Amino acid sequence: MSKQSYLKNFLKYKYLLVELVTKNIKLKYRRSYLGILWTLVEPLLQMLVLTLVFGVFFGKDDPQYPVYILTGRLLFGFFSSATKSGLKAVSSNASMIKKVYVPKYIYVVSSVLSNFITFLISLVDLVCVAAVLKVKPTIYLLEAVIPLLILFIFTIGFSLILSTLNVFFRDIEYIWSVFTMLLMYASAIFYEPQRLINTGNDWIFNFNPIFMCITNFRNAVLYGKPMELQYFAVSSVIAVVSLVAGVILFYKEQDKFILHV
Repeated sequence: MSKQSYLKNFLKYKYLLVELVTKNIKLKYRRSYLGILWTLVEPLLQMLVLTLVFGVFFGKDDPQYPVYILTGRLLFGFFSSATKSGLKAVSSNASMIKKVYVPKYIYVVSSVLSNFITFLISLVDLVCVAAVLKVKPTIYLLEAVIPLLILFIFTIGFSLILSTLNVFFRDIEYIWSVFTMLLMYASAIFYEPQRLINTGNDWIFNFNPIFMCITNFRNAVLYGKPMELQYFAVSSVIAVVSLVAGVILFYKEQDKFILHV
């Protein structure tokens, strides 16, 4: 199938994609009193807890430390929630897949997109907290879009890989849950990366595109300085490779899904 055919096929189901994204967002908060407001409340509560633990108890006296935490928490939270829901996107829609023909990748893409939309809404928290703590915006704030785009591409690619593997090996869901926790501690969400660099364990950051995106996002939003070009280049390559690998693997195995879901 040519590139034009792929694009035509995607545009053909764009309305279904919108419906699935809307449905995913509604289902996420359907039994909650606050509903989608939890998108704003939850990150703030987590920021307050982490600031209390690592700021007060461990003597971190930087007045803008909550912004440091919130930037890492929001970006990693998107990746974590999007991959966990994307992982189950095919298997959880087994009944639909068996009854009606729909491009199967659309379930994964809609899952990541719905999480990305709620993530964008939660950025309101970051704007408010940064304003209260007097973080001054600079021209480099415009660069904040770049790491977000890279993270989005990487998340879609990785979700395609995970959703494919999960159809054949259901234990992937539990393995990924543990791995996500390890990845969180390797992403410098609530500690400064210098602490690992000083111990000679900085190699962890050189293989972690999540950390690279968080660092460049913090540079743009919190520190008012240009992105680190090495992190930009490496994370971009990893994101594109993940997307290509995800598309190839998903396309190769999708005809077998109906036998295993």
